[in-house]
Amino acid sequence: MIPLTQSLILSGVLFTIGTAGVVLRRNAIILFMCVELMLNAVNLAFVALSPYAGIQGQVFVFFVIAVAAAEAAVGLSIVISIFRHRESVDIKNFSLLRW
Repeated sequence: MIPLTQSLILSGVLFTIGTAGVVLRRNAIILFMCVELMLNAVNLAFVALSPYAGIQGQVFVFFVIAVAAAEAAVGLSIVISIFRHRESVDIKNFSLLRW
């Protein structure tokens, strides 16, 4: 069995890598991958803490997975739409969606 501290440290490292990717990168696909990495880090923390908090931690994981799936579907459809118009997935091209 993996100790709680190691699981939480791994979760923190994954969340930090995801945050750094969101802040430093300009590519929309990499940005979505980093957001997914952050959500998976939260899922790992929920599962690691579920023996102490009860089954609620594992129930939250299912909700986070559902939100991540919806975010990926909507986000990637927006990225594909912008790529068709601008031939690039750079974040600065997202101003195309403004009225």
